[in-house]
Amino acid sequence: MKRSNVGAVMTSNVVKAGCDTSFKEVARLLNQHGVSGLPVVDVNERVIGVVSETDLLARQVEADDPSGPPRRFHWPRISSASRQRRTKAHARTAEQLMSRPVVTVNADVDVAEAARTMARHRIERLPVVDEEQHLVGMVTRRDLLQIFLRTDADIRCDVIDEVVAGTLSLPPQAVDITVREGVVTLSGQLEHRTEIEIAVRLTRQIDDVVAVDDQLTFRLDDAHLRLTERATHGVADDWLRKL
Repeated sequence: MKRSNVGAVMTSNVVKAGCDTSFKEVARLLNQHGVSGLPVVDVNERVIGVVSETDLLARQVEADDPSGPPRRFHWPRISSASRQRRTKAHARTAEQLMSRPVVTVNADVDVAEAARTMARHRIERLPVVDEEQHLVGMVTRRDLLQIFLRTDADIRCDVIDEVVAGTLSLPPQAVDITVREGVVTLSGQLEHRTEIEIAVRLTRQIDDVVAVDDQLTFRLDDAHLRLTERATHGVADDWLRKL
């Protein structure tokens, strides 16, 4: 089943920073290009980190409030997180500001997997890299939402081409297909029950399908036949392996 991959939705012309890019220049790049974060690359264009608006704001968070009471001296908590915050608060370059280790993705990864990666790591953007970690693009949550902007007509064509004709090898008119706001309704009668299961499962996998309303019927219930065939093949295979 054809699925949109990261390479189809990513931004190829990436705004990036080098290790020695100054604090001020990073701020200018973010403001000038209207982005909230950018990758940091080494001299070989390999991604080594990501710097975001949050990283820049660490300086203000750690600074004393001039309108508040003076801070009392206390022994700082020695932890990895506190050390990282203090380093960023005094950072002068992108390398000192950036967050690491960096989470990246390859261009051939499908959009759903990229979205799961973002959710798992609670991040809003992913640098796209090749096999040697060279930067080739950038993908954001907004980029991933592009797959939900396809028209109902496009979705219907995919169901016909990829599911009905492509997988089931049936004529397009064998299944009545209507799509409204991404919800696909399948109706009509197919020959076998297992064909319905295949049609519904593959339709759900098409980009931009919100839900599938299964109204299909079947003439022959072959589900028990498939189970019997699998069981028979399993016994035969065991017998052959013992020879």
